[in-house]
Amino acid sequence: MTVSLSVTHRPGQGRPVAFLHGLASRGSVDWPDREWEGVLGERPRMVIDLPAHGDSVALGSATTSVVLDTIASSIGAEEVDLVGYSLGARLAWDLAHHPGVAVRRLVLGGLSAGEPFAFVDLPAARAALAGDRPPRDPLTGMIVQMVSMPGNRPADLLSLIEGLAAEPFVLGRGAPAVPVLLLGGAHDEMAAGIDDLAAMLPDARARRVPGDHLSALHTAEFRRAVQEFLAE
Repeated sequence: MTVSLSVTHRPGQGRPVAFLHGLASRGSVDWPDREWEGVLGERPRMVIDLPAHGDSVALGSATTSVVLDTIASSIGAEEVDLVGYSLGARLAWDLAHHPGVAVRRLVLGGLSAGEPFAFVDLPAARAALAGDRPPRDPLTGMIVQMVSMPGNRPADLLSLIEGLAAEPFVLGRGAPAVPVLLLGGAHDEMAAGIDDLAAMLPDARARRVPGDHLSALHTAEFRRAVQEFLAE
């Protein structure tokens, strides 16, 4: 049975732009109308809540391949430009060559060159959510803090992380062949390797915008970079 995710459609004319948000967020938070209204002219926008996020269903500990199939089914067969941030960028990298999605141009914001989820101590994270002591390692502690933010489903998000870690992000596997723009905040340590990532791809460029991992996404410079790249 095909599972559909929650997708908010903003009508318009021309090729749609699909947006994928980051971990422990949702589409309306990372891609709010007040910031993106009119940025892409009259083009329709498709804002997707990832599995276990926002109004979308949870997929348990489904692997990356299953998550990608679910997102592809929710986007549909129409050609799109794809914009992802953080976890959304990690998934967009693979979606760009998924047989169920036709991607013309790809924007990857806040993308880490490594796979962080493989290093999350899931037993410690689950124990902390159950009231045990906080995790000892900083990464797991940060993940627990993120998934526990108001409005989130912590257990479902940890299961998602478990499934993604079981089939980790590998840069050398199916690198995007479409034109790619890599965006990173000037003070975002997670996106420190975007110049090296751009050098790996046949048609890519990297660009820095103000801010850290949380704030760069919401800057006018980020939106302008996306606007200019997708208008080419």
